[in-house]
Amino acid sequence: MNKPKMILFDYGQTLVAEKQFNGVRGTQAVLKHAVKNRYNLSAEELQARATDINRELGRFSSLDTMIAEVHNHFYQNYFYKANGIELSLSNSEIETLFWDQAAEGKPTEGIQEFLNYLQKHHIRTGVISNIAYSQEALEKRISRLIHHPFEFILATSEYVFRKPNPRIFDLALEIAELSPKEVWYCGDHPYYDVIGAKNASLQPVLYQGATKNNYENEEGTIIIQRWQELQELLESLNE
Repeated sequence: MNKPKMILFDYGQTLVAEKQFNGVRGTQAVLKHAVKNRYNLSAEELQARATDINRELGRFSSLDTMIAEVHNHFYQNYFYKANGIELSLSNSEIETLFWDQAAEGKPTEGIQEFLNYLQKHHIRTGVISNIAYSQEALEKRISRLIHHPFEFILATSEYVFRKPNPRIFDLALEIAELSPKEVWYCGDHPYYDVIGAKNASLQPVLYQGATKNNYENEEGTIIIQRWQELQELLESLNE
């Protein structure tokens, strides 16, 4: 095993630990900017309708049968118009306000120090996230919480395919101009991240520090509880 030329990261619960999602709180914040609410719907009523639509689309299900990502701007365009609501905000403003209120986040413990180490030792970095929010919103959120010059940040909302589909990993490799054997992928989820990285022939790293997700088939997977563990492994490897 040699040092990677690049390490790619998942976003949620890998780079940033998000608190439990509260859609009602996010919708309450958005509704303060409604210039029309034809049916006088409450945040609770709207969130119940959103849950029904998400279930119909197969979003966020445990089996996750979705192959393609639904971009949040398109979803918002349908959702608010279909419920007789007009807002004084742009699509970007709506999703950022909703996200910030629905799910507060903070950097995972030790990630800033680990990223500093990678930068110092010229190991390239990037992000691939299964996420419906726009890439612009994701980039803003990461830059607000983490101080690091990622080469690129890919939101699946912008590129159709979701992890564990290898196409999204292949896209990252094309952008980086690297082969799979030169890249590691770090994530918290055994299916999306570990299986996804393996499907694309990248070295998977399962970070358990934020979620304690288990992974039964450990063969070929690096499993860590702390980012310091991964730094120590890198320090032990030859160039």
